Amino acid sequence: MTTTAVDRFRAAVDTRDLAALDDLFTEDIRLYSPVKFTPFEGRPMVLGLFGVLLRTFEDFRYVGEFAGTAETSADGAEAPAAVLLFRATVDGREIHGIDLIHLAEDGRIKEFTVMVRPRSAVHALGEAVLAGLVADGLVPAP
Repeated sequence: MTTTAVDRFRAAVDTRDLAALDDLFTEDIRLYSPVKFTPFEGRPMVLGLFGVLLRTFEDFRYVGEFAGTAETSADGAEAPAAVLLFRATVDGREIHGIDLIHLAEDGRIKEFTVMVRPRSAVHALGEAVLAGLVADGLVPAP
């Protein structure tokens, strides 16, 4: 069986290996967050965001996976895609979520959409991620 970027992504997240994510993303990757209207854009910013996320989530684990194709947000093109279901805790709140991953023609990840519930968890996640992005110098303080 061929190992895909999605398989390698899951392994990197499971082991909290931020360096392993670098080769998996296209230069112009876009990450759509549940707490920000506009996407995070570009490999450096998305890698920085994942550094914050890997520190922020407690007890993060993937609990399911579905593969197929889906329309991308950026250009509306249909692309190979995977949905990864996850559970985690942030600031004592349990989060249920999905990562929708779109692949580029070269097999790397070109678009990433995160959806989480419930609303209280989205709020806690947003506050924790913003604090981490500010602490890492990736965004200015509000």
